[in-house]
Amino acid sequence: MNRPLRGLRGRLLIAFVLVTAVATLTTGALTFREARVAVLQQSQDTIIKRLRAHVDGLAPGIAYPPTQSDLERVALEVAAAEPAQNWRVLATYRGLRATSRPQDTFAELSADMRSAVGSRRAAVFQRVRTDGRSSLVVGLPVTFGEPAERPASGVAVFLTVPQTGEQGYVDALVTAIGRAVVPALGLAVLLALLAARGVLRPVRELRRATRSIAEGHLDTRLAVNGSDELADLSHTFNETAAALEESVAELRRMEARARRFVADVSHELRTPLAAMSAVTDVLDEDAARLDPDTAMAVRLISGETVKLARLVNDLMEISRFDAGAAGLQLDDLDLAESLRRTLAARGWQDTVDTRLPGPGELRGRVDPRRLDVAVANLVGNALRHGACPVQLRLYAREMPDPADGTVWAVIEVTDSGPGIPADVLPHVFDRFYKSDTARTRSEGSGLGLSIAAENVRLHGGTVRAANRPESGGAESGGAVFTVEIPLGKEEPEEMEEPEEMEQPGEKEVRET
Repeated sequence: MNRPLRGLRGRLLIAFVLVTAVATLTTGALTFREARVAVLQQSQDTIIKRLRAHVDGLAPGIAYPPTQSDLERVALEVAAAEPAQNWRVLATYRGLRATSRPQDTFAELSADMRSAVGSRRAAVFQRVRTDGRSSLVVGLPVTFGEPAERPASGVAVFLTVPQTGEQGYVDALVTAIGRAVVPALGLAVLLALLAARGVLRPVRELRRATRSIAEGHLDTRLAVNGSDELADLSHTFNETAAALEESVAELRRMEARARRFVADVSHELRTPLAAMSAVTDVLDEDAARLDPDTAMAVRLISGETVKLARLVNDLMEISRFDAGAAGLQLDDLDLAESLRRTLAARGWQDTVDTRLPGPGELRGRVDPRRLDVAVANLVGNALRHGACPVQLRLYAREMPDPADGTVWAVIEVTDSGPGIPADVLPHVFDRFYKSDTARTRSEGSGLGLSIAAENVRLHGGTVRAANRPESGGAESGGAVFTVEIPLGKEEPEEMEEPEEMEQPGEKEVRET
């Protein structure tokens, strides 16, 4: 069965047609049976009544026991009484028999019917079909004397009447019933289409409304018409949609307030943190001349101030991502040279092994600052939580479809540490997620990988974390972070030289 017939419209149509077909055929069959019985019963009663009248009129003139000539006279006179009916008559008495037609074998007469007529005083009939023609065979015993006395005489008259007319009536009835079935089925199809339309209209409206809500249009509502089950369903849908809209609106208000709160707190903290940083810088310069306990306290305050400043900057960056205010300042860059600057700015050029293409081999339009932040966070995470050697690799990859022509820059950061546990892998880019729940304090803010992932997504790229398999097992080869950024289909135009990258001490650098 094809797909449309599996839908509600198809099932309704099939159900209506089947119900109508069964009802029509059943009604037609019952009507045919009753009409056929009525036609045949009327014909049968008429024939038996006429036969009895003719036989009763001839019985007083028949000698008992009858001779062969008496039987012949009875057979001929009964047959001649109904010339238009084409009667064939057989009269019998013990071994004697006479027919209205010479050489008529009366093949329709069965032994059971002969026996029934000999043992009863009432008429016996049977319908037979020979050579495709239907006939009525009637057997009537002949009695003599008064009605109260009438003993069985053994004389019997048998009559065979062709039922051509009755069969014609039955055939006409079958034809009429057959012609009535086709309009009934057509009417059933029409009713099924109308019913399916009436049932499916609100269902289609409900489907469209559900899809609209799924697309974010929470103010979608259905028109409620009538008071049936579909109207109740529409009313329930509207109540559910209204409750959902109210809940989502409240959640959005709460989320907006939370984002605003984080942004406001971060912004308000920047001024006192700047002052604290200036004070701690002065104290750091004089720490060598202070007593050991005071110097340790000064260095502790200075370190915590730096961490707090980094956390505030990271929260400001996250709030811009959440508010949709983060944008790209694209520039045409030599990607390999940009990665070298990232490592040099942080003093990692001798710590991290690089596998980068030559100058000018891989260029693309990216945001220099955001690329720098993303790579710095990934490399810093590998240095802190992995083990050396840490490797930074850059290469180009084309899409599997050659007709697309898009070139992707692939950046891989790998380390030689123990790898990432399997239960941690799905959460490494979550905010403030730490694989060691007992480690409540760390050098990073817990936002570095999240910020790196957001910066990559702004470029239309992807970032994923995995373990680098080696002979020791799936998690013995260290962690590998892969960044893929599309560079476009055409060679970029010559652009002006990008601005100088920010130094590692500036606040815009986001590290884990």
